Amino acid sequence: MLSGFRTEFHGCLTARADALFELVDAALCTDGPVRSLVDLSLAPEHRRGHGAMYDALNHGGINVTRLRWALAALPLPRASDGRIVLAVDASPWLRPDADTSPGRASCHTYGRSERPGTR
Repeated sequence: MLSGFRTEFHGCLTARADALFELVDAALCTDGPVRSLVDLSLAPEHRRGHGAMYDALNHGGINVTRLRWALAALPLPRASDGRIVLAVDASPWLRPDADTSPGRASCHTYGRSERPGTR
């Protein structure tokens, strides 16, 4: 499934496709936040020099309609019983400065609740 999407995504790139594809690979595979384009050009997934990266960004292109189709055509991940499987960030990191939807507030509860009868 992923290899098929990668092939289709590469087909969505209309100019400087190989360099743009490697740039996207580098952005997705880099450990930690991306702080600069030059850092991406140093990632192992980006096998070209930084000049090729800037050329791809300045002169490359993407067929947005084809990309929309490629994303919409992806099958939804499903569990063995047919239910859709979704990813959720359940990390314990506190983010008191995170934005919330208008009219809602962020409220953190300290401690862990215990299920009845587990003591």
